[in-house]
Amino acid sequence: MTMTGRNSDREFEFTPRDFERIRGLIYEHAGIALNASKSDMVYSRIARRLRATGLTSFEDYLDYLDQQPDEWQPFTNSLTTNLTSFFREAHHFPVLAEQMKLAASQGRHPIRLWSSACSTGEEPYSMAMTVIDALGTWTPPVQILATDLDTHVLHQAATGIYPLERVQKLPERELKRFFQRGKGAQEGMARVRPEVRVLVSFQPLNLLNEHWPIKGEFDAIFCRNVMIYFDKPTQYKILARLHPLLRADGRLFVGHSESLTHVTDLFRLQGNTVYIPQASR
Repeated sequence: MTMTGRNSDREFEFTPRDFERIRGLIYEHAGIALNASKSDMVYSRIARRLRATGLTSFEDYLDYLDQQPDEWQPFTNSLTTNLTSFFREAHHFPVLAEQMKLAASQGRHPIRLWSSACSTGEEPYSMAMTVIDALGTWTPPVQILATDLDTHVLHQAATGIYPLERVQKLPERELKRFFQRGKGAQEGMARVRPEVRVLVSFQPLNLLNEHWPIKGEFDAIFCRNVMIYFDKPTQYKILARLHPLLRADGRLFVGHSESLTHVTDLFRLQGNTVYIPQASR
């Protein structure tokens, strides 16, 4: 559908110029390359910010965004997608388990893992559960860093509380072992056990930021279903920054629809969407 002034079905006027301004701003701020077909999605999500701020046009809102730095985070949160689940892309977790056993056998302490786009927390908690199972202890020598651009989902993730329908696809063993069912006011909810939550630390991070508050080397980095939002130059820039943060025998896990054929100088394929770093150039 072509945007030509006010649409009778829309609450606010949304012009092609508004859409292009939003595409430019989210690319500059977060590296997200919005496809031209995303106009309806953009309208729906940013219209919520117009209502929240009391503004009546996209043009006024985008001018307001320039004047109010605090609005950048809600703007960015509105345009990020947070589709995730526990043990999503399940083939990755046996690979992680074997890697954790090897690291532990070498006396590595602590073992460091990073979930770089953790959304509402299912991924890093799945990583923590995998390590607990692999090493046979509730107190494995592991530190899991979990970051995301969206501060709203980070807050949700840190609570470790989920509706039961979000966990019911898990095998009954995992459900009973790693979750506590809510009672009373929390009926219909499940919470990740504290022994799992303590292994994960959450903090906000925009992967496009010039400086990352992250030091040292990681045994594994999960950067799954992130690159699909970036163009090739931005992908290369981020992957080049991930490369020195992985141990020489570390693993980079990416999404099922992501290929790193354009960064063979940085990573080489080791398994199904699992990569290892090339030797330092």
